[in-house]
Amino acid sequence: MPEIRDILEGSQIAGARMIRLIEDNDPSAFEMLKSLYPYSSRAFIIGITGSPGVGKSTLINALITQFRKLDMKVGVIAVDPTSPFSGGAILGDRLRMQRHATDENVFIRSMASRGQKGGLSRATKDTAVVLSAMGYDIIIIETVGAGQAEFDISSLAHSIGIVSIPGTGDGIQAVKAGILEIGDIFIINKSDRPKADAAVLQLEMMLNMRDTRGQRPNHAVTWAPRVMKTIAQKGVGVKELAHTFLSHFDFMKENNLIKPKKDAIEKSYFNSLLQDLALEKLLLFMKSSEAYMEVLQKIQSGSIDPLSAAESVVDNLMVTRNLKVTRKSNDF
Repeated sequence: MPEIRDILEGSQIAGARMIRLIEDNDPSAFEMLKSLYPYSSRAFIIGITGSPGVGKSTLINALITQFRKLDMKVGVIAVDPTSPFSGGAILGDRLRMQRHATDENVFIRSMASRGQKGGLSRATKDTAVVLSAMGYDIIIIETVGAGQAEFDISSLAHSIGIVSIPGTGDGIQAVKAGILEIGDIFIINKSDRPKADAAVLQLEMMLNMRDTRGQRPNHAVTWAPRVMKTIAQKGVGVKELAHTFLSHFDFMKENNLIKPKKDAIEKSYFNSLLQDLALEKLLLFMKSSEAYMEVLQKIQSGSIDPLSAAESVVDNLMVTRNLKVTRKSNDF
């Protein structure tokens, strides 16, 4: 069992063990996360998303190099598709980043999306808490790249980079998916291909259209999204990209935008925890409750339809829970 002290001191072994407990849904991990959470606001979290094949992993590999040149500790969570056999992640992203494997100030972890529609499981969010508590300055989260479902990253990262490549129509797809609305930095990777300048122009036009729809209502100042060209495999434009991400973080701090973002992240994290815990309780009830088996038998006998049965079970659970809350409140 990893020690909280070791995790806070940055032990990669302790951190890896903690993340394993998270992935295994071990109850002890939940209790340890409570102790780590007060230390989890240290890191700048960058989300990198985009369609498969645009070079996200190669780009992140190059970004790690640039951030390390600035003497920053870097943690990476590479969210891979879930294996249909083991439930684990396919480790392709980690293999592309092996050049950093011996750097004690870089921590790379592949994680399974576990079927989450936005590409991020709760384990990903929990792991970001661990890495931040370990003292990493930058945490990069690479999403699974499922195209139109890449929205969860906006509820976890401070800064979001959306990667596309020239000549594929990714800009149009971004508008259709609404992804354009969540991006802070738009990256045209593999920009040595034809039509790279046209892709930049197209994105800039779309961003201008986005800006005319109105500013975020709660803030007087907003970040103007950037469009940048890179050739990640050759390292071209990556230094400038790294500094642009850091500039965005500085902009947020200077304009008092960190607290609202932190509040939004915590609200999203709370809601996901609430949903997961409620589901766990419901599944436990289904496994152990005689009332559940009785209702199931009624469905099978045709004396009640599944819709009415499900509604009845949930209503009864809520009534039971309310009674418990009432008893607790009467104890004071």
